[in-house]
Amino acid sequence: MSTIDEMSYHMKLLADKTRLTIMALLKEREMCVCDIVDILETSQPNVSQHLKKLKLGGLVYETKKSQWVYYSLNVEDKPYLESLMNQLPCMKSKLEGRIGLSCD
Repeated sequence: MSTIDEMSYHMKLLADKTRLTIMALLKEREMCVCDIVDILETSQPNVSQHLKKLKLGGLVYETKKSQWVYYSLNVEDKPYLESLMNQLPCMKSKLEGRIGLSCD
């Protein structure tokens, strides 16, 4: 069972537009920092700082593959975020040129 403090902390993390956009992207697939930088058209340090906060907050996983670090969602154990995650807009159009996905 989640505490009010934990829920409030997660909601504050997701109140930032960039972090919420990153969560929407990761909802589609795991991604490395360079992919997110390219899509958001921002700097690598900026994206890395947002990902660090999401990781420290327990909302994303970090997996190393060779020299690359990939990020994926970690919200399965946070049912209070399920409705929010379901309301995030489809980001597949942002990924189309990169991996050929489209919205259903």
